Amino acid sequence: MDALQETACVRRASWLCEVLAALMLAGCAVGTNYVPPDTVAPATWHSQLEDGLAAKATEPQTLASWWVALDDPGLSRLMERAVAGNLDLKKAQSRIREARARRGAAKGAFFPTFDATGSATWSRAGAVAGASAGGQTHASSLDAGWELDLFGGTRRSVEAAQANLQASEEDLRDVLVSLLAETALNYVEVRTFQARLAAAEASLRAQDETYQLTGWRCQAGLDDELAMQQARYNLENTRSQMPTLRTGLEEAMNRIAVLLGEPPGKVHADLERPEPIPVPPPEVAVGVPADVMRRRPDVRRAERELAAQTARVGVATAELYPKLTLNGSVGLETLSLSNPSSSATWAASGGPRISWPIFNAAVRPNIEVQSALQEQALIQYEAAVLSSLEEVENALVAYAQEQRKRDSLREATEAAQEAVELARYKYQAGLTDFSNVLDAERSLLSFQDQLNQSSGTVTSNVIRLYKALGGGWTSMAIAPAQPEVVKQL
Repeated sequence: MDALQETACVRRASWLCEVLAALMLAGCAVGTNYVPPDTVAPATWHSQLEDGLAAKATEPQTLASWWVALDDPGLSRLMERAVAGNLDLKKAQSRIREARARRGAAKGAFFPTFDATGSATWSRAGAVAGASAGGQTHASSLDAGWELDLFGGTRRSVEAAQANLQASEEDLRDVLVSLLAETALNYVEVRTFQARLAAAEASLRAQDETYQLTGWRCQAGLDDELAMQQARYNLENTRSQMPTLRTGLEEAMNRIAVLLGEPPGKVHADLERPEPIPVPPPEVAVGVPADVMRRRPDVRRAERELAAQTARVGVATAELYPKLTLNGSVGLETLSLSNPSSSATWAASGGPRISWPIFNAAVRPNIEVQSALQEQALIQYEAAVLSSLEEVENALVAYAQEQRKRDSLREATEAAQEAVELARYKYQAGLTDFSNVLDAERSLLSFQDQLNQSSGTVTSNVIRLYKALGGGWTSMAIAPAQPEVVKQL
């Protein structure tokens, strides 16, 4: 009888081994293997490259620290402080740590699990005659389980976690690109407000001299009070513009402080001394559209998110297939801890367990959900590509056209300056009406203000262009190259 039982056990073990081997050989990762989108980019930019724009390839080091081309040490110092203290950047770094931990948790499913348990039981019973009996029992056990990844559900889960980690890294780079651009834009805004204030203060002094002159002429009977009152309202109108300019200057400084992760007012001492508006470099290399697609972190992040969602489809599909788990347990029970061997009993068990969901109404709908999310991720990637192309095209046009506007305003300002001098000379000589002086002074102030704004906009537009090109993020560590996702038309 014992021999027959032993033979039966051997046969069952042999059969289980054959089944296990067959399942292992048939094991594969279900779902679709990810293939990067076959994105086609235009060979050249639609906008005509002029006014310092060149189609030559961008130097990686130049693009990594593009603000150096503006030749402003104050701006460079602010960039360093922004990278060190910005809260959004720290949050993005925390998200990377989270994604890395999630990847580790996903990989943990490859390994077996071990659980140890222990218990102690006391009992006491009493008879009718008053006699009592009782005892205590101590038990411990060690359980192990290992689910084999026969159909790749765990592998797909790790793929998704890995792609999520890479997407988080690209998100960090995207935050860095935006941070550096926003810091530079607000710095240019500070310098622009300072230039506008300086021009307004100079006009205020000149208009005050004109007001004093009309007052003297009125007292001398050479002019009537109308000219003096006209000079007065012209002076006060200019003075009324100063609070708005000072408010804008304060707001720009406070915004820089927040971008640096510091309280408002912290950078005022560094920026209160007026400095010229930074001047763009004489030439800006923009490369070709395919280069931008490979470089921009938002496009790279969307591609990694698509890869992660493709893997999740495989995770959901694996729920349709059997699961094989190897289980084992060893237990010990004794009546005495001081001498466990005297009254101990032990038991051991183990073997494979196969489960197969014959009917689960939620599995296939979940596959459809994940497939729809994959489609949405692909659309999101395509939208990111188009949005990046649009941003660069708009930046190219804005930079070139604003330079032309600035050049025309410079000519107009020079002409207005000469007109003011002529109008004042003729007025003092009695050859023209005072209204001509007023018109000339108002025009000069307007043109000076527009010129300063346009000069700031030119520099701001080149900053936006560098941002659209994906510049700045390579100042941090670069991850391994991503798969080729863009082809040139």
